[in-house]
Amino acid sequence: MHTDFDIVIAGGGMTGASLACALSGTSMRVCVIEAVPFSSDNQQSFDDRGITLSPSSQRILDTLSVWKSIAGDASPIQMIHVSDQHHFGFVRMSAADLGLPALGYVVTARSLGKALLVRMAGCGNITLSSPARVEEVGLHDEFAEVCVVQDNARKRLKCRLLVAADGTHSQVRNMAGIRTETRDYGQTAIVANITHQLPHKDTAFERFTVTGPLALLPLRQQSVLVFTVAGREADCFMKMADADFLKNVETRFGRRLGRLQTIGKRRSYPLTLIEAAEQVRHRLVLLGNAAHTLHPNAAQGFNLGLRDVAGLAEIILQGNRDCRDPGELELLNAY
Repeated sequence: MHTDFDIVIAGGGMTGASLACALSGTSMRVCVIEAVPFSSDNQQSFDDRGITLSPSSQRILDTLSVWKSIAGDASPIQMIHVSDQHHFGFVRMSAADLGLPALGYVVTARSLGKALLVRMAGCGNITLSSPARVEEVGLHDEFAEVCVVQDNARKRLKCRLLVAADGTHSQVRNMAGIRTETRDYGQTAIVANITHQLPHKDTAFERFTVTGPLALLPLRQQSVLVFTVAGREADCFMKMADADFLKNVETRFGRRLGRLQTIGKRRSYPLTLIEAAEQVRHRLVLLGNAAHTLHPNAAQGFNLGLRDVAGLAEIILQGNRDCRDPGELELLNAY
């Protein structure tokens, strides 16, 4: 059976782009379909959010030849300080005590996205289709078929494996009829960069408050704020004057960094737990947030997604070496 590509990845955000990079330089023909132009400021996957990378994620990105491009922009986490509002106890973890170079790293999604795009664009076996959207999906015994709209033209692509990496509200998942279990946390995360009076000394702070967890993550000379509030109050916090907003954060966080001084653009993200009932089918894999969207507490979302990428790529590449079809269910079940 002739196919246009071996693997089509629907979604060129951090997870989809990471998988493409993991498959770069091979004999496999890979196509990445992304609805938003990679260079657009509206590319939500690659905005100014601070992304916390675990040590294992750093190693994976290094293996993908991406880490060296972002290492200069990444801030190491040398200490983690966890506390609970209105309680005296706290926990501190130190990279030095554990014999590690760092407990993790913080980098902006924009910086990571740029590095992934440059890596993909430099690989001859990767085709980037953007802006383009998937309108229809068909899963068959010998191939998967994807109807794509680009430049007001429709085209049908045949591939051996379709990867849905199109996020929490995955259209590919919906088109495949895969049900999800959903839990609305009733919370919204407000994310922004802030400056503060005292240096952070490469410390990541997490504080549990009455409205939800609050985190301050070190990023160069400032910190990334992740402020969880009740969903019904999110609009009020988003419309609040900067000084009033910082005062609210400071009331919950305290003065560990002295006075909170300035704040950048605020972005809000409603928080919902979404888990797909199936993560693989014959010719189809769900990856990243399309498979499982988690609460940002402990920053596990992208880190778990990147581990999924590494695991899937390992299965696909070993299968390719053994001349196996990447879309066969037996292989995907191993993943």
